[in-house]
Amino acid sequence: MKKLFDIFKKPDKTIYVVSGLPRSGTSMMMKMLEAGGLPPVTDNERTADDDNPKGYYEFERVKKMQEGDIAWVKDAPGKVVKVISYLIRHLPEGYTYKVIFMRRAMEEILASQKKMLINRGEPTDKVTDAELMVLYEKHLEQTFAWMNERPHFSCLQVDYNRLLKEPEPIVKQLGAFLGNQVNMDKMTEVVDPKLYRQRKN
Repeated sequence: MKKLFDIFKKPDKTIYVVSGLPRSGTSMMMKMLEAGGLPPVTDNERTADDDNPKGYYEFERVKKMQEGDIAWVKDAPGKVVKVISYLIRHLPEGYTYKVIFMRRAMEEILASQKKMLINRGEPTDKVTDAELMVLYEKHLEQTFAWMNERPHFSCLQVDYNRLLKEPEPIVKQLGAFLGNQVNMDKMTEVVDPKLYRQRKN
């Protein structure tokens, strides 16, 4: 009887998403979830560097969703994919999305982004920190409002700063959010305070 039930059971169409602003801790969260047992959607095209010594965990086709490239999504259920906050709204309907949204002190995000631009030899004075902060805060407000209006999206916000200092309680929250299907001990082992650079004073 159980085998018969399994045949007619609807396939799980849940996709796990790690999101946030650039430089908010998304790569570390991807590594944590992989250690916990969730297979990542990644192509390994962007390799580790000084800005992200543990790797980026990116999938280039994610960046092409706004151009209509969403065919890859059909293979993503049961896996975790990194989607920066600006691309969240391009995820197609027809799936359930559990979003782990990384939050980090805005001053640290700006400092980390600036350091990355310097490392790449790109200008850092196109817009002031104050202007960027206003734009980012407005964008975050709009993104959370957009997700809240869609029943197929659920979201857990994770404080990156607190995660590095007190990982255990946050990992427990993550475990509950993910249906207790991950190895929380393995996830906790990944947290590396040495990566905590550009911290605010």
